[in-house]
Amino acid sequence: MPRIHEGKLGPTESRFAIVVSRFNGVFSEHLLAGALDAFERHGVADDHLEVAWVPGAIEIPVVAQQLARSGRFAAVLALGAVIRGATPHFDHVSRLVANGCAEVSLATGVPVVFGVLTTDTLDQAMERSGTKAGNKGFDAALAALEMTDLLSKLPRERAPAEAQPRPAARKRPVRAGR
Repeated sequence: MPRIHEGKLGPTESRFAIVVSRFNGVFSEHLLAGALDAFERHGVADDHLEVAWVPGAIEIPVVAQQLARSGRFAAVLALGAVIRGATPHFDHVSRLVANGCAEVSLATGVPVVFGVLTTDTLDQAMERSGTKAGNKGFDAALAALEMTDLLSKLPRERAPAEAQPRPAARKRPVRAGR
């Protein structure tokens, strides 16, 4: 039987940061409320949560990066809504925000949970921010809790090669004529 690693949901002393876009704020506010509700239901104290508001979704990755690099947070949530319009702007913003969050997560080792809605319509955004399709902010908080617990259980990264002791150098025989 293989060894199985999985995170659990439950009370934690970990700290979490939430980056929220003001653009399409009616949806972002609902996503934030859902995330805060999930953290409260799972025993995360209010003083272990910090919220940073940004102008739009495109600004989320740079703030998530600064928060992740601070060393103060076990995970960062990215919340917002990008809704398709008549121009390709939606495609560019969606791709940049998603890729940016993933890059921050990989570069820092701090999970950046992507809770940014990318929908075709206002109705879809409303459904995903607290009506019949649930609340993706709530779901993002659950993912952050689970990832934090999982990462705490996994083997730690080894120190870089420079920090590990080197084997003693072997003396080479000196050859005549060279």
